[in-house]
Order: sequence, then structure tokens, then C-alpha cells
Amino acid sequence: MANIEKLRKNLEREGFQTSCFDTAAACCRYMNEQLDGVSIGFGGSQTVRDMGLYEQLETHNSCYWHWDKTKAPEEAIRQEATQADCYICSLNGVSENGELINIDGGGNRLASNLYGHRKIYFIIGENKIAPDYESALWRARNIAAPLNAKRLEKKTPCVTVGHCCDCKSPDRICAALLVYWEKPALAGEIEVVIVRENLGF
Repeated sequence: MANIEKLRKNLEREGFQTSCFDTAAACCRYMNEQLDGVSIGFGGSQTVRDMGLYEQLETHNSCYWHWDKTKAPEEAIRQEATQADCYICSLNGVSENGELINIDGGGNRLASNLYGHRKIYFIIGENKIAPDYESALWRARNIAAPLNAKRLEKKTPCVTVGHCCDCKSPDRICAALLVYWEKPALAGEIEVVIVRENLGF
């Protein structure tokens, strides 16, 4: 079982805000209270989809998510998301020591993770947490990435074998890796929102 209190202490030491909820429903209530009448960009996130958070927030905010196929064109939605007041996504791996890891194929999510928003919310299920940096990175590459490649119906070796092969496939979704060791000086507020449930990949 993850040591969430250790994680929160280490994150707060490095300049991040934290919050923690027992259920996704409680997390959604909190997010709805925090965000009202603002613009919100969303990065690709199975965690957010599992929670139904986007559908709730878009009833009283201006929300931009390229996964919402009712809004087009997709590239225009991505651009709007990068310019929103706030940004919501998840993380592929988190260490109890406070390292936050994301892997990206397109680059839009990592760009928004670093700069340009008033506040960023990283929402993670307890399943994303690993004891240390090495195991969090292993998780991001060998659990999250293959499952995301499978979800996207990519023809990569990891979909077949179930772990990273460090491939050079044209369908590779692991183009860039971002690691936070502390909150960047020029970033807006960053809050890691922890849910004591298994969510996303």
C-alpha cells in the first residue's frame, strides 16, 4: 500500500500543493467547488475519463479537451487547452519521494505541464504511486505506456509483449519524458490531487 502521507509531505516540501480523497466522487465534488466560471484545458487522461470529471466541469466552465469528439477541429481544441486558465491531467508515475513523471507522444500535455496556466491539477489514483523514482519510471514505461498504446490501437511491440521495448516504431507514443523534482519557478500553482482508488493507467 502506498505511503500517501510520505508522498504529500515530500511534495509540499518541493512547492506543490496536495489534497487527498477517499473516492473519485469526493474528488469530483472538490474540483467542482474549486473551478467555476473559468477556462480549463485537459490533457489526455484515462483517470479523468474514469471519473467523469470533464462532463461535470463543462456544465459551468469553458472546457477544452481533444478527447471530446463533439468539438472540432481537434487541433484547435488543443490550442485552446494550452491557453486556458487551468489545466487538468494525470501522471504516469509518482514516487513517494515526490518525483512526478509523465510520458507524452504529441508534446501538448508536457508543454502545458510546465508553463502557461494559472494553476495545474494532477489527479492521480493510488495505483500511480510507487516507492521510489526507479519504480515510478518503470511503471510509467512498462504499465502506463503499453496500456495507452493499446487503448490507441497502436502497432507497437509493447502492445504485444506488455512492456516497453524502447522501440523505434512509427506508432511509438513515448516521444518525450518529463520529470518534476520540484515545482518550476515560473510555473503557476500546481496541485497533486490523490484519490485512494485505482484510476486510469
